[in-house]
Amino acid sequence: MKIGVHPNNLHLRLARLWPGAFTDLQPIFVSYAEGRDTAALLESGDIDLGGTGSTPPIEADIRGLGVEYVAASAPRPANGAIFVRTDSPIGSVAELKGRRISLIDGSFHTYLLARSLEGEGMSLPDVERVESGARDSLADLLEGRVDAWVAMSPRLEKALERDDVRPIVRCGAAIPNRSLFWTLERNGLSAAEIRAIVSELSRIGNEIAADPRAAARLLASGDRGGSVDRDGTDIDAWEKVVRSRDFTVFPIDDEIIAEQQEEADTLLRHGHFDKAIVLKRPETTR
Repeated sequence: MKIGVHPNNLHLRLARLWPGAFTDLQPIFVSYAEGRDTAALLESGDIDLGGTGSTPPIEADIRGLGVEYVAASAPRPANGAIFVRTDSPIGSVAELKGRRISLIDGSFHTYLLARSLEGEGMSLPDVERVESGARDSLADLLEGRVDAWVAMSPRLEKALERDDVRPIVRCGAAIPNRSLFWTLERNGLSAAEIRAIVSELSRIGNEIAADPRAAARLLASGDRGGSVDRDGTDIDAWEKVVRSRDFTVFPIDDEIIAEQQEEADTLLRHGHFDKAIVLKRPETTR
C-alpha cells in the first residue's frame, strides 16, 4: 500500500519512521510537499491513502472525485491559531475586516478563518486572503506585509513563546480540527484493508502517547540522524507539540461526517465553494 506523507500530518510522518508500522500492508511511504496535493496524488494512483486536515477531502468531493473517509483523529484544538503583531491595533477577530490574512488557503486554515469571522458577523470576502505557500509567514507578519497570520504546529508553539506576536483566536474556540485519513472510492480499498489501517493508526497513536519523547526524537531527526529538523525544531520543541495533541484515532462515523458536512456548508456560505455537496454517510460509502 502506498501511503502518502507530507510534513504537516504528524501521525503519518511518525508512522513512516515508527518501527514495524503497517507491516501487514507492505507499506511504501511516499513523501510529498503539502496536504493540498493529496487529492491529485490519490487520483493519479501515486498514493492509496493520505492524511490531511478537514478541508482537502471536501475540496476533492466538490471536484467529483468520490472521497472515501477511512479514519479520523481526535479533535486537535491546540493545533491552530490566528496571530497578530503584539503592537497591532487589532485586538480581536472583529477587527480583521479589510485586513490581509496570511494562510494556506484550501487547508483547515480557511475553515478556521471562516468560522472565526462568522462568529463576528463577517465572512471570507470581508478580508483579503494571502496565500502563504513557501513564504515565511512570520516574517511577513512582523514586517507588515500582512496584518494577521493563521499558524499551525510546530510553528505555532514557537510563536506562542515570542513576545512580538500574540494570538487573537485558537482553533478550539472555532473548529474541531481533526486529521482525516482518506482515499478515493475508485482506489477500491477493501473492508479488511480499511480495518487494518484504522487498527494500525490507533496502535501507533497509542505508542506515541506512551512515549512522546521517542516520537519527538524521530520528528527532530527524520532521516538525517540529527537532533534538529530542517525547520530548526529541536527535540524539546517537538515534545511539546506531541504532548499537546491527542493521537487517538477512530473509525469514521456519522458524527465525523456531520462535522465535514457542516464545514462544506459553511464554506459554501462564505463563497469558498461554488456548489453544495451532500457527503455520504459511512454505511453508504462502499
